[in-house]
Order: sequence, then structure tokens, then C-alpha cells
Amino acid sequence: MNLRTITYIVLLAYLWVMMILLGSIVLETWMVYPNVFYNPPESLEAGLAFMKIRAPHDFFPPLGLTSWITGLGSLILGWRVKSARYWILGSLLMIVAEGAFSMAFFWPRNAIMFVEGSAVHSPEFLRQTAQEFVNLHWARVIFNALGSAMIFVGFLKFYRHDLLSQPQEHPLYAAQASP
Repeated sequence: MNLRTITYIVLLAYLWVMMILLGSIVLETWMVYPNVFYNPPESLEAGLAFMKIRAPHDFFPPLGLTSWITGLGSLILGWRVKSARYWILGSLLMIVAEGAFSMAFFWPRNAIMFVEGSAVHSPEFLRQTAQEFVNLHWARVIFNALGSAMIFVGFLKFYRHDLLSQPQEHPLYAAQASP
């Protein structure tokens, strides 16, 4: 396997992970959050009961770390293609910013709402925390959408560069050249 093939695989893996991440955050935004945050603190307890076996904290941190690793690999391997370089970099910066933003603003609120809950906090404080969580969540959606769009463009730029730089070796050109 040559470096070109490895680069394609890593870029495609990063694109795939980012699309899964985007899809999951959109699903969470439109299906899970309306049910969990409709009437805190009662709805927070109902959400906890529903997510007894698996919860977002089981899914998003490992997927986020995977996006960082594949994003870094994509940046390193795709760096030689100037037209794709800054799209890949932008995508990686967006997803790292989203992760850092989540750690700074969401993890503490998750602890307040779902670990400490009404045993420690007043219903009014839990409602306020839930509203902050929902409002701040839109920043994560934006980071994710921008990061996903940027790696999509970066992948296309890399593919186009590769296609134009070695047309005689590319399967699409070989198929067109034959009678």
C-alpha cells in the first residue's frame, strides 16, 4: 500500500467519522433534547431513566477523540496538497474547538443536571442550567456542521488534485481512454 492510498483511507475515515458525528448531533438535537429538556427537573430524571444502559457520554467522547485522531492524520498526510490543506486544518480546528467547548461548558452542566440533580440543586437552578445547556448546544451544532463541511470540501480538493496530477494512473481516466 502506497502513501497515496493510505492518505485516501485516512481522509475518507475522517470524513466518515465527521459525518457520523454530525448526524448524531443533529439526531440528539431534534429527538433526544426535546424529550430530556422539556420540563426540568422531572424530564431530566425521565431522561436518566431512559439512558440507563447507554447515554451520550458513552458515545460522544470516544467518537470525538476518533475525529481528532483521524483529523490530525488527515492533516499530516494531506498537507502536501495546498488546495486541501486549509480545509482539512479548518475542519480539525472546528472539531477540536467543539470538543474543548463541550468539556468547558457541557461536562460541568451534565454533572449538575444528571449526577448531582435535585438531591443537590433547586428545581429553579436545574431549569436555568438546562436552558443554558440547550442554548449553548447550538454552538456545538455550528462547530460540527462547519467541521463536516470543511472536511468534505478538503476531501474533494484532495481528490481533484490527485485526479489531475496523475490522470494516466487514475481508474476513471483509464476507463475513458479505452475504446
